[in-house]
Amino acid sequence: MRRNAEELNKMRKAGKVVAEMHEVTRAAIRPGVTTRHLNELAAEVIAKRGARSNFLNYHGFPAVICTSPNDMIVHGIPGDYVLEEGDLISVDCGAIIEGYHGDAAYTAGVGEISAVAKKLIEVTERSLWAGVEQLTIGNRLHEVGRAVQRVAEGAGFSVVTEYVGHAIGTAMHESPQVPNYWPGSPGPTLKEGMVFAVEPMVNVGGPETYTLDDGWSVLTQDGSLSAHFEHTIAVTDNGPEVFTLA
Repeated sequence: MRRNAEELNKMRKAGKVVAEMHEVTRAAIRPGVTTRHLNELAAEVIAKRGARSNFLNYHGFPAVICTSPNDMIVHGIPGDYVLEEGDLISVDCGAIIEGYHGDAAYTAGVGEISAVAKKLIEVTERSLWAGVEQLTIGNRLHEVGRAVQRVAEGAGFSVVTEYVGHAIGTAMHESPQVPNYWPGSPGPTLKEGMVFAVEPMVNVGGPETYTLDDGWSVLTQDGSLSAHFEHTIAVTDNGPEVFTLA
């Protein structure tokens, strides 16, 4: 769906709240911090900015952010997990302003991390930006996935295929989906005012996943490290506009 100028402005506001959630949580990441504390900090930002959470109670999800350490890919529930030196932690944040959504994620290291973990973070973020660059008027949507896949697999990693990006607006997850791989067809033609959440999930090992008994937390099947980056982006006359940057 194409958004008008007023709608896009509301999404910019939501995106700024999400960007602030990123800043506040990222600054707090260190050994000894619980994922519950990161959730509390993000909730404070939402309250301070007069926003609403689009994660809390979404199909029963019990928190305002997702926190996914190490081999957990997405949808981790904040709680008693204590960050340790060498961990990776993926933090996914969302907010609603005046009925419009923002959604973005990042992965950070806790203290000193391994060389492969550093490479994974760098490659996953680079794959995100390669996908973002494809969001131009007249291009086809699935060029996003082709670009993501080229970067991730070119570095020797795998792209998760079971979980994908999505259009976003008055709901957090709207159609069409945005695969992080080439699905075999070019997808819709991009037009001004379309808004998407692009979110590559990249694994050191294979792409296979499994879900814990909590019904949310998704892990790599082989126990390998995973990273997740995401932004909310509009297609504009001036190229992609990222709403969830600080």
